[in-house]
Amino acid sequence: MKKLAIAALACVLVGGFCFSACTIERIDPEADTNTAATNTGKRVLNVCNWGEYIDEDLIAQFQEETGITVNYQTAESNESLYSLLKNGGANYDVICPSDYMISQLIEEDMLQPLNYDNIPNYSYIGDQFKNLAFDPNNEYTVPYTWGTLGIIYNKTMVDGEITSWSSLYDDANRGNVLLINNSRDAFGNALIYLGYSVNTTNEDEIRQAYDLIADATRRGVFQGKVMDEVFNKMEQGNAAIATYYAGDYLSMYENNSDLAYVIPEEGANWFVDAWCILKNAQHVSEAEEWINFMASTDASLANMDYIWYASPNTEALEKYPEYYKETYGEELDPELYEIMAPSADVLKKCENYVVLPQETRDLYNDLWIQLGL
Repeated sequence: MKKLAIAALACVLVGGFCFSACTIERIDPEADTNTAATNTGKRVLNVCNWGEYIDEDLIAQFQEETGITVNYQTAESNESLYSLLKNGGANYDVICPSDYMISQLIEEDMLQPLNYDNIPNYSYIGDQFKNLAFDPNNEYTVPYTWGTLGIIYNKTMVDGEITSWSSLYDDANRGNVLLINNSRDAFGNALIYLGYSVNTTNEDEIRQAYDLIADATRRGVFQGKVMDEVFNKMEQGNAAIATYYAGDYLSMYENNSDLAYVIPEEGANWFVDAWCILKNAQHVSEAEEWINFMASTDASLANMDYIWYASPNTEALEKYPEYYKETYGEELDPELYEIMAPSADVLKKCENYVVLPQETRDLYNDLWIQLGL
């Protein structure tokens, strides 16, 4: 099995964002990056993605091949990204939100339609990742990764095999559960456990999900809310149970083989994250070059191998087991590949998020604030 050397990123929290420290040039949120580009004559591109969600060698390769300087930042969640965009706190060109947030950005006229003639590698994206609810006419996005949201647990710290979302709210795990720090996923998991759709707009059902989480909070079940902090906590055995994404589990498993991943029997969320160009982007041609580069088979293979998230590039999905064997001299564990790229049968148990009405989003926000923790 490969040994991933994903370095712990040195982070500084600025306005809810985590800026990873590496050799790639970073955006100064206070600086006018467009003016700087004009004054120097350089081609630049301002990218925002999630933490630990790219092989950074690909950024360097893109810069070398194109001469474009990439200013690369990372966001902690869809909600923090949205807040920064709405408050005018960033001059991004390309972003990589999740499906439901893409719908919201389209609804609010914050994205621009793509010119797919300038993104020929879009042809490698599988049909199962096109015409999805968040971009039904394939106008605004090129899918980047996909996967599931499930339960990660330490087999040495729980009694028996975990099969249900109930483990997140159980007194037996008091003080050892990490609550995912975004309202859509936290409430979504609770809704699934209660037998409701993750996309319900029924206030009573949503309040039941809130009550489930709030009650577990009062009983001390949750150790705290986390996003990227989950890596250290689970790898080092500082918590027993977390909700997080399959690709990130596979990275954690490299450092702690006591960890396991499960799609609970009640079902789960499966998601697609996709590249988009913002409506006010100043570097559109550079953004198209970036998206086309990242959608290529070679980049998709390298990226899958580094971040453990499946690519929607069908050629890369087909070639990855052989790529792995050639790279590491051993067969890819089929159970791990099933976690990375789950079968259609697994996805039948899962549900995609869709954008919720503003009234429901406001309710989510109000309840999340009340939850505290």
